[in-house]
Amino acid sequence: MATLTIKNVPATLVKRLKRQADHHHRSLNREVIACLERASVALPIDIDAELARIRALRVPVRMRLDDVTLRRLKSAGRR
Repeated sequence: MATLTIKNVPATLVKRLKRQADHHHRSLNREVIACLERASVALPIDIDAELARIRALRVPVRMRLDDVTLRRLKSAGRR
């Protein structure tokens, strides 16, 4: 097993971790490992739901984009 050193941990965080460790009946070290394990697990993504959410945010463009319009839009606000 590897050893990990964490520096400059705020005292309030240490107190919270110690309380959690007591509550779970484990050492502070084991509590920190459990927290790191929970935090590092990737959550499954529902691709269809995520695509539906993204599509709902997308605003359709209803203007014709020709060279003149693109130049005008690119230079807008550069004065």
